[in-house]
Amino acid sequence: MDLTDIKYFFDCCMGKWSIERTYHYLTHQEVERSHTDFQVAPITLAMKRQVLADNHYDDSPDLDQLPGFQLAFHTVSDQGEEVSQELRALFVPKQQTAGVIMGDYLRDRAYEEARPIVSTFRYDPSNRELLMTTPYTRVVSVDSIMLINPVMRIRRILNYQRPAADQPLDTLVLVGFGVEQKIT
Repeated sequence: MDLTDIKYFFDCCMGKWSIERTYHYLTHQEVERSHTDFQVAPITLAMKRQVLADNHYDDSPDLDQLPGFQLAFHTVSDQGEEVSQELRALFVPKQQTAGVIMGDYLRDRAYEEARPIVSTFRYDPSNRELLMTTPYTRVVSVDSIMLINPVMRIRRILNYQRPAADQPLDTLVLVGFGVEQKIT
């Protein structure tokens, strides 16, 4: 499997980012704006092992080749609400078709629920988009990061009401958009 382009994507993501987002809450017709300071750093081999262990995931023989990161962020909404969090994430590629890489996305702490979680990801090198799908208890989050250039990303967050088993995602409860600019 050729991981050259996805490694480039993650290399570009390292550093400090200034993020402006708008969230549209569709269940109660509210719009919220927020500013986030985001710090992304490389993940160590020991941290990778811990993320695997936290998620009861088998150790990978090529652990040093798996992309991932550790991040810390602080968000302030236009309503004055503040949220800070730190987490570690690891991407385990499982297949590659026509250049598109798919696999599991593991975190030691999820955004919506404070627990380790295994999600899926799809990375398309043709537009440098990382698409992550996470099934939480009440919603399914489909999060896209598109790398425009090494210092700018566009973010799209779609949260769907979690459907019954084997039913499609069709009820949006939140839509978010963001412009993310690297500052160092």
